[in-house]
Amino acid sequence: MKTVKTALWHVVYVKPRTELTVAKRLKGLGIEVYVPTRTEVRQWSDRKKKVQVVLLPSMVLVCLEEKEINLVFQVPGVVRYLFEQGKRAIIQHQEIKAMQAYVSGEVALSKDAVQVGGEITVPQLKEQGVVVALQGKKCLARLERLGAVVSFQLQ
Repeated sequence: MKTVKTALWHVVYVKPRTELTVAKRLKGLGIEVYVPTRTEVRQWSDRKKKVQVVLLPSMVLVCLEEKEINLVFQVPGVVRYLFEQGKRAIIQHQEIKAMQAYVSGEVALSKDAVQVGGEITVPQLKEQGVVVALQGKKCLARLERLGAVVSFQLQ
């Protein structure tokens, strides 16, 4: 596993529907990768089947040191890095942990403690957010500092 001090998380664009294959090949090169997925039950006319659905289509998150940055291009299916303002976009370690917690279902808030327009502290991210909407057990919150809207499952 890479050290936290020098390794940074980046987003790599890959060819459509090759996220899991590319991730497996990158792991084979010794690169730490994360592809957020969830299991869904899909129904066909003759059967039902559980399938892994990628939550970030055509994207794989990689944790690399600067000297290893070109290693990803050894894997077929890798297209390019995601850039932001002319530089490779960097994802914070805490954002990866928050995404992992959300996907695994560890992030939960009590429905009684949440109101539309109210402020909340988003678990794992430790960011202040404003509740935008409540839809049953689903809560949408806007994170001012990150400029994003996140959704949570309420208890």
